[in-house]
Amino acid sequence: MKTTLLQEELTEKIIGAAIEVHKVLGPGLLESTYEAALAFELGLRGLEYERQKEVPVNYKGSLIDVGYRLDLLVENEVILELKAVEELHDVHEAQLITYLKLSGHRIGFLINFNVPLLKDGIFRRVL
Repeated sequence: MKTTLLQEELTEKIIGAAIEVHKVLGPGLLESTYEAALAFELGLRGLEYERQKEVPVNYKGSLIDVGYRLDLLVENEVILELKAVEELHDVHEAQLITYLKLSGHRIGFLINFNVPLLKDGIFRRVL
């Protein structure tokens, strides 16, 4: 029996878009450059997205804006946390997991564009 990944078709499109951005731009640029280029590429592929979407914290029934922002939310389903760093650390994964919990979304990607091969910089998380 074959197990299908949650939102497999959507996540394949997202990964394809990220690979295209990395292929065109390569490593070594600012995170904001990759965010803008990936948003553009997602749009070219017909995917809806929101950039820098606010994520409030629910504290005792009140929503508090404390400055958390998702880099990209694709099709109101998948969170993309983008990085352009020498190496990823546990805190980067913790950030993605926190965003998934706070937002109520189940699928997220941590994508580090500062790698020679992007496949080595893509990490999928599901809650």
